[in-house]
Amino acid sequence: MIQIAEHLAQTVPAMRACEALRVSRSALYRAGRPRPTPPGLDPPGRRRALSADEKAVVRATLNSARFQDDAPREVFATLLDEGAYLCSVPTMYRILRENQEIRERRDQLRHPTYAQPELLATAPNQVWTWDITKLLGPVKWVYFYLYVLLDLFSRFVVGWLIAERESTELAQVLIAESCARQAIPSHQLTIHADRGAPMIAKPLALLLADLGVTESHSRPHVSNDNPFSEAQFKTLKYQPDYPERFGSQADARIWAQRFFPWYNFEHHHSGIGLMTPAAVHYGQAAQLWQSRQAVLQQAYLAHPERFVKGLPKPPALPTAVWINPPKLEAPAASPPSVDTDDLH
Repeated sequence: MIQIAEHLAQTVPAMRACEALRVSRSALYRAGRPRPTPPGLDPPGRRRALSADEKAVVRATLNSARFQDDAPREVFATLLDEGAYLCSVPTMYRILRENQEIRERRDQLRHPTYAQPELLATAPNQVWTWDITKLLGPVKWVYFYLYVLLDLFSRFVVGWLIAERESTELAQVLIAESCARQAIPSHQLTIHADRGAPMIAKPLALLLADLGVTESHSRPHVSNDNPFSEAQFKTLKYQPDYPERFGSQADARIWAQRFFPWYNFEHHHSGIGLMTPAAVHYGQAAQLWQSRQAVLQQAYLAHPERFVKGLPKPPALPTAVWINPPKLEAPAASPPSVDTDDLH
């Protein structure tokens, strides 16, 4: 279009030619007066990018022991002060980006890749999770530590204690007594926890091995590998009577002695079909579900017009509870079907 405007401008004024072709006059003037190449620059068509050898020199300089801690701007300025020029700062960044080196360039400790824990419970006492949370004490910087063992399938708290510190020895006592109380046979139970100091201590690992209990840990710095214990702590700390601070360890223990029986035997948990943890843990949930279904059926028969979706059902009972369920792979495309009648 610019070329047409240039040709037309030879016979009519440039303003009219631009208006007729809807071309800006500045574009027409720029096309007629191309900018000359400034002195010292490569003429058009000549390669201006760094060669592979030049890029290698820049990269080696940036990654050298002298400059590996410095930003490209610092390297650029230092070299200029020494009378040397390799390339511009953006080019330095571009070369680093091409080699995935926009990061710490020194040799770093490479942490191992931890496998995602995948735990499945289809019945009580197959998987327990445990964790420790702080309870605020009477003054600032004073805490009490609540240890809680939770059954993954039923959400039943199988053991808890309150102490003034985090201790591997106390964790050993809690786990051993809880296993004895629940009559856990060898090689049935897996206990999952995060990577706090008491959880990964060698004495605890030896105790679990003696009990025939499998040990499982969250990945480092991954907050959602132990979600059920975290959710239980949230339920605890959002209770209406949960105090802002506990006056003493005895006060905290008295409060917990009221809370955990309520949680186990009265609290209807949304994750287990609105059953209490005790009902699921001790095998009473199926009978309670049938009773609930009978009540709903009576209500439906009395006023079916109130139930537009038909006979209602109680919330479903849990059949399997996962920590990090495996991701299902997309099914491979099946080959096209062939009709044998068409084969000759």
